Parts: sequence; structure tokens; C-alpha cells
Amino acid sequence: MPQQLNWGVIGAAGINGSVVPAIQASSTGRVIAIASRDTAKAEAAALKYDIPSFYGSYEELLKDERIDAVYIPLPNHLHKEWTIRAAEAGKHVLCEKPLALDAAEAQHMVDACEKAGVKLAEAFMYRHHPRLERIKEVILSGEIGELRGLRGAFTFNGAANKDNVRFRAEWGGGSVYDVGCYPISAARYILGSEPLAATAHALFSAEHGGVDMMCSGLLEFPGDIALTFDCGMWADFRNSLEIVGTDGRIEIPGAFLPNKEDPDFVIYSNGKCREDKAFSANQYTLQADRFARSVWGEDSPLMPAEDPVLNMRVIDAVLKSAREKARIAL
Repeated sequence: MPQQLNWGVIGAAGINGSVVPAIQASSTGRVIAIASRDTAKAEAAALKYDIPSFYGSYEELLKDERIDAVYIPLPNHLHKEWTIRAAEAGKHVLCEKPLALDAAEAQHMVDACEKAGVKLAEAFMYRHHPRLERIKEVILSGEIGELRGLRGAFTFNGAANKDNVRFRAEWGGGSVYDVGCYPISAARYILGSEPLAATAHALFSAEHGGVDMMCSGLLEFPGDIALTFDCGMWADFRNSLEIVGTDGRIEIPGAFLPNKEDPDFVIYSNGKCREDKAFSANQYTLQADRFARSVWGEDSPLMPAEDPVLNMRVIDAVLKSAREKARIAL
């Protein structure tokens, strides 16, 4: 039998519906246990996803010696505590984005995992989609000319559900944490550099715990290239990224959550248009496989350990700018 990474899931969050089946469909892993602070919820999740073991506390799961790695889909304010506790228990960690509440927390988590000798990865599944490498090849080929800017959007309307954990400021709620992190991460990855400054404007809603329900931002990158983005939890669904060059542009209609009916991306160049739909992939499964191979030393992590710290640094600046209505230098 091929080598398998035994996974445990800490938390019965809704995102498990995408991640758990993807791990189970991978060639490298199997989910053998799930935990919730509510035993009945843990049992229900185990039955739903055909997971053999369940626990009524996170501590119990971490004591399970069969488990090699844990997936943490908990609310943002719990990421640091349970990542560090998992690392101290000798478990590798795949933690949902954003990794932490700020860059300092993220650095603490990275350091703790390094000290424990375990792998830590932030669950930015979109980066595992094979089309991203193809897009970078198109950019490097010069087909769209010199890069001039990026434009990203990730919005949805969940405002009616006032009990949503995303509306708890003290839990790391808000649209920048939840979906704005995606275009920020994508721009950093595509440009291969870090922004120099951030300027943002946000709608902080008293109806939703005071969190940012919408945010529009500008990130200044080296070379006078900028990312303009908007994110929100109180707007129609959008999920796109556009990369603009002097001679053309690349449009990615399902940039972070691909739709099988859409092309992977569309290239406009010198008055011509072509669609690229070469990649059919479950990015969550690819994420699980890459993580397992990195644990076994068969492959490098897709993102270096400092990447989530750097992304949080930008998120910190965006939120600070929105609150202070000022340009924040990085």
C-alpha cells in the first residue's frame, strides 16, 4: 500500500465539506479522526464524512498517536493556540487562512512549528491550481507586454446571518481577513515581490459587530505596479482577478473558487482573444498531496514558511489604513 498521511480535523466547520473529501480523494492521505467541543457535532461530522474516529475535545484528538497531521478550520482567533498545541504534540499543521490575527502571531506560530520540527502551511488552496504556473509562463513570455497592474475582487453576501463567526471582531472577523486575503496573496505571488504601501477604505458595520463588511484597497508594489482590490461580505458574489499589461491582459473569472463552466483564464493580446481551459483539478486535493510530500521530504512546501507572515503584514497595513484613513507604508 502506498504511504499515507493520517489526518485529524480540529473543528466541525463548514469548510470541511470541501477539504475533508478532497483529502480522502488524494493519493497521499486519509482522515481518521475529527474533533469538536460538542461530541454530538463531532459524531455527526464523522458519520457525514465517513471518518472512523471522533472526539469531544481538541485535546483528545491531539493525544491520538495515529495522527500525523491536523487540519485546523477553527475561527481565526483560535488558529495560534491550536497550531502551537498541535506542533507541541508532534503534529504537522495545515491551518486555514488567514493564518493568524496579525503578523506577530503568525511569526510566533511559524517559530513554534520550526522548534517542534513539524511542517506548517496556510490553506491557500487556490495557489495549488496548476493554471497559476501557466499564467506565470504567459506573463514571462511577454505575450501581454510589461505588467502595469492587477485588479482583484472577492465578494459574497452573507450579511443576513447575524450569528456568523465572521461578524465577531474579537474572533478575527471581517472581509479582509476572510476574502481580501486572497487577492493580496495572489498579487504578491504573481509579482514575486512585497508591497511598499497600502491604502484602504472600508465599511465597518455596527449591525455586524463592527467588522469591515466591504473594503476597497490599493497596494503599491515595486516598479510602480499596483493591485487594486475589493472584498466584501455584503455584496453580490464575485471571484475574479485581472492582470493588465502594455499589450494585453489575462482575466481569471473564477480566480479563487474555479467554476467548471468557466475557462481557467482568458488571454487578450494585440487585439486577439483566446481561452485556456486545459486544467481540470481539485485544488484542495492538490493542496493535501503537496503538504504530504513536503512532510515526507519528497517535495518542498509550495510556499516558504515566511509567506503567511508576510501576507499578514500586508493585511495588518490594509486594516490599519482603513481604520485610520491613511496611507500606510510597509
